[in-house]
Amino acid sequence: MHFSSLSDFLAMGGYGFYVWLSFGLSWLSLIGIIVSTLLKRRSLLEELRNKQARESRRQAARQMENTL
Repeated sequence: MHFSSLSDFLAMGGYGFYVWLSFGLSWLSLIGIIVSTLLKRRSLLEELRNKQARESRRQAARQMENTL
């Protein structure tokens, strides 16, 4: 399908509103998924760091307890 002008392209033969709305919602969904994934990753990494630090403290306490 060939369009003679930019406004014809944006109008999409009278269906432009639906076409661009679907593109917009698709992009919005993809961006939401990406942001959600990045936030979850950050949360999991922080939880892992806390768990490792806690385990290090427990191990140090056990060693200290054994030396007393």
